[in-house]
Amino acid sequence: MTMQTERLINDLAEKLRPVPARAVERRFLLALAAGMTVSGVLMAASLGIRHDFVAALHGYAFWMKSGYVGSMAALAAAATVRLARPDTVPPRWLWLICLPVLTIAALAGMQMAESPPTDWAALWLGKTWKICPFLVFGLSIPIFIALMRALAKLAPTRLRACGGLAGVTAGATAALVYCLHCPESTAGFLLVWYSAGIGLSGLLGALLGPRFLRW
Repeated sequence: MTMQTERLINDLAEKLRPVPARAVERRFLLALAAGMTVSGVLMAASLGIRHDFVAALHGYAFWMKSGYVGSMAALAAAATVRLARPDTVPPRWLWLICLPVLTIAALAGMQMAESPPTDWAALWLGKTWKICPFLVFGLSIPIFIALMRALAKLAPTRLRACGGLAGVTAGATAALVYCLHCPESTAGFLLVWYSAGIGLSGLLGALLGPRFLRW
């Protein structure tokens, strides 16, 4: 019996192959890129690229939006990759994800201070507040599916946290894609309505993580 056990162990050990360095990161980034590609195609086909896109590249508002959601996406993605491994906890630096929110809130306050009260509603609502969160959320679905499929092949143990952060990653990257279409230009709009769409995606991830990431 002992010999059979030792033979089984040896047979299993012979079939082991070393995991390439950064395998988790590569799998996650490939899934993220694939999801963003699908999201970008859907956005271009259904909403279209803003007609003044080239001019927008020279403006402050486009880079404010891109910087806000891009930094959130990068931080959430890094935390998700960490949680994709077994027996890990959310990183201590995860609080840094609050910095983009605080920065955009400060900019929103500055814009209000520089504008008459009659313009305050427009600063916060813009022209697309009724649909913006749902467009961001909708565009996050392909990214979210791609990330969840990748994570399900890894070994996360904190399933709700991992799913929630994957959802935030999907929502923030979807918002980055949506910037190519969105005409809004105020910090208050970003703070409320972009964040709402990202939050919906994060909530979806937290709800579905324990179900779809269990192994």
